[in-house]
Parts: sequence; structure tokens; C-alpha cells
Amino acid sequence: MRPTQLAGLLDGVEPGVPETLDLVTGFDNTLVPGLARLTGEQRAGLSALTAAVAVTPLADRVREAVEKVNAGSIADEHLTAFAGARTALLGAVHDALSARLDGALGRSRADWVPGVGGTGDPVPDTVLAGSRAWLRELAIAGWQGVDHEVVASAARTVETLLGVPELRRLAVLLDGLAAELGATCPVGAAGRVPVRRWADLWSRALLLSHAAGSPDGAAAVTVSGRLLVLGVDVHEHGTAVQVQVHGVLEAAGAQPRLVRTSVSAAKVETIVGPAVWRLLRSCPVLLGALAERRALEVTDLPLLPGGDLLWRDGQARPGEVVDPFATARLRLAEAAAPPVPPLDRHPVRIAEPVLLEGYRAGRRDDGELVLELDGSALPVDVARLPSCGPLTPELVLGSSACLGLVRWEDGRWSLQPFAVQTGGKRGAAAVHTGDWALGPTDPKVAKAEARAGDAVAVLRERAGRLLRR
Repeated sequence: MRPTQLAGLLDGVEPGVPETLDLVTGFDNTLVPGLARLTGEQRAGLSALTAAVAVTPLADRVREAVEKVNAGSIADEHLTAFAGARTALLGAVHDALSARLDGALGRSRADWVPGVGGTGDPVPDTVLAGSRAWLRELAIAGWQGVDHEVVASAARTVETLLGVPELRRLAVLLDGLAAELGATCPVGAAGRVPVRRWADLWSRALLLSHAAGSPDGAAAVTVSGRLLVLGVDVHEHGTAVQVQVHGVLEAAGAQPRLVRTSVSAAKVETIVGPAVWRLLRSCPVLLGALAERRALEVTDLPLLPGGDLLWRDGQARPGEVVDPFATARLRLAEAAAPPVPPLDRHPVRIAEPVLLEGYRAGRRDDGELVLELDGSALPVDVARLPSCGPLTPELVLGSSACLGLVRWEDGRWSLQPFAVQTGGKRGAAAVHTGDWALGPTDPKVAKAEARAGDAVAVLRERAGRLLRR
């Protein structure tokens, strides 16, 4: 990312974005007390939502939903209309911000082609009805009315959904939302409610409960070629961990393109830090490539329209050692970005890989870490640095080059690092999030891990003992 590109990204605010986000906030605030206990201000927020979509195909549905809710009648179709309108507004914000980022980077992006979904076996609506019923209960009670009984009622629904492979995304989403609500119960007594986040989870779950299955799966194309890893983004929750690898796919006769591939595992809250990598040992080829910084030769892997490779470890083999920073310098500028699926069009979903060099790292008066390049300062989101890797704020502060993801949250752009180059007496050294994929390389961390014992092995042994009884 050159100085002019960074300046173009950070210069000013995209027109209409703040106003659109205010409309979303107006609706989100109705979910705090619940749709059964709306104040005049919250009813005005619903009316504003109606006006915002007045010239769209959602207009009649949203207007009817507002009228019914104001009259005290709340049905699934009304909540779905609200979730659809909210998602459409955030999608418009996403598109405006994404276009600004692509323009600043000079990055080309394919257009989403409507109707590419597959025609897999439909999921019986009775399986999904339970999730919609629980989400309706949340909307009526509001976050302030959620108690342990409401949270516990989601358990049976989640168990049912987990039994259907096509619905596991929805199941994990509902399980995560229930866990967050349960950890805050009673929510009414909580000092601060994450209004935007819970509304995001609620609306996405509601739409997924209608868009059953995995429509993109049947539309996948198979690809073969060389996957050059740029970096790793670790998403960790109390009950799950996902490692998302960003890279450039080189296929014969095709333009290099940006892709992602993810592997996930269930976990418990006691498994943290480097131990989470042990949960993913079923993917030794991928983990070995991350730890050893190797390219991957992939054969006939499914590629979804949104740029996600469905990882199958047996269809990949390790290639030569390749420096991710060299990959970024040589391939990142010409790699085409994938289109964004409709349900993923959300500002927080923006996560574009970039390379920054020649900056000055420092801290502002409030302690925030920034990378300054010719007068433009990009904040560094150190809160996203995972505990399972060696990357620390101190290493970022002493770095001369950084690979990471540009994100947009809380009304501004920021950088999430997943690799840095630092200078030293022995020359430049690189540190990557995936360096510990096969175990910690830092002797102190390895010794601490050895003292703590292998929590994953202990839990697996205990689970096996229970199953044998």
C-alpha cells in the first residue's frame, strides 16, 4: 500500500454512511426493551426504517411489519422483513466502503452473479421453525428481558440443527448468541449491552433460518494450482475456533486471485493460547505449511463464488518455502478480489489483505498504536492479535513492514496485522501468526505449555472414557 493509496482511503468519510448507520441504530434500539414495549422514540426508529426502504422491493413488507408491530401483532414474517431491511442498509454501507477500498488499492473485484445457488435437497421447514421461534421470543422480550430460562430454551433447537450438516452454520451462530446472552444474564442488570453486535447476530440468524442449507456449495467450481499463503486470521470463541488462511491462488491460464480457506473445531473455554492449534491436527498439511511458510499445491478443491476454498487436507501437498512478504510484493497488486455474497455484505465483514512498508510505527497520546506513512496514520487493531501466535503489539511497534487485513469498524479504517518484519543485528526477521501451528517455537512459551500439560489430550481421553461406559 503506497502513501497515496493510504491517503485516498483515510481522506474523509463516504457520503451517506453515517446517516445510514444512524438508521440501523434506530432499529437496533428497539430490540433493547423488546418489540412489545416500544417507546415513542423507538417507534420513530421503525418509521425511519420504513422511509429508508420506501423505493425498494422491501417497501410494502416493512411498512406492513411496522403497522402490525405498532398494533401489538408480531409474526415471523414481520421480523424477517425487519432483518431484511436492516441487512440491506448495512449492505449498502458495505458496498460504498468496499468500493472506496478497492479504488484506493487499485484492486479489481468480480461482480456477484445472482441466482448461482445450487438445488440441493431442501431442509424441512419444521427443523428451522424452532430457530425462528427462539429468535421471535428474543425480539419480543428484548435484550433487557432475557433471563436464563430464555437462554436455556435455545439448547434443544441448537441440538436439532447440529444434526443437519447443511445447518451447522446456523447452529453455531445460535449457540454463540445464546452463550453471550447467558454470560450476561440477567441482561437487564448489565451495565452495557452490545446492541449492534447482538442485533447483527439476531438478524443474520433469522435470515439464515429462511435461506436453509448451503446454496453456494452446489455452485462451487473445482480448482487446482498453487496456493501462496499471505497470513492467518484466527477467530476464537469460548466454544469454537476457526483458522482462516488468506492467500493468492495461481491456476494455469487464469489471473491470480485472492482466496480464503478455513478450518474449524469445537472447543471449551479452558483451551486457549497455542493449545488451540492441537484441535486442528486433522489438517497436518495445512498446519505444516503455515508453520514452515510453504506454498501448497492443491488439486480439485471446491471454490465457492465468494472466494472461499473448501479445505480438504488430502487434496493438498506442501510445496517449496515461499516468503509471504515476497508473495505480497509480487502478486498482491495483480490478484483479483472475489465478489461478496449478499448475506455477507456487512461493514465488519470487510477484511482485505494489504502490505505496508516504509512506515513509522508509534503510539498516540492515548496509547493507540498507529502506522504513519507520509502524514497518514492507520490505527492498528492490537485487540485482534490472537494469543495462539507469537505476534505482539511490541513486535508491531518495532516493525518495518507489515502484512495484515484492512478492516472498517467503529466508523474508521484499521489494520489487523498477521505478519511483521523487524530489523535486528542479524538482519531482517519475520514473525507470523501461523508460526506456532505445529507448536510454540519460543522456548519460554513451550516450557510453560509443557508445565500446563496437554489439555486437549486430557479432554479427549476423558470424553473417550465416557463414551466407552
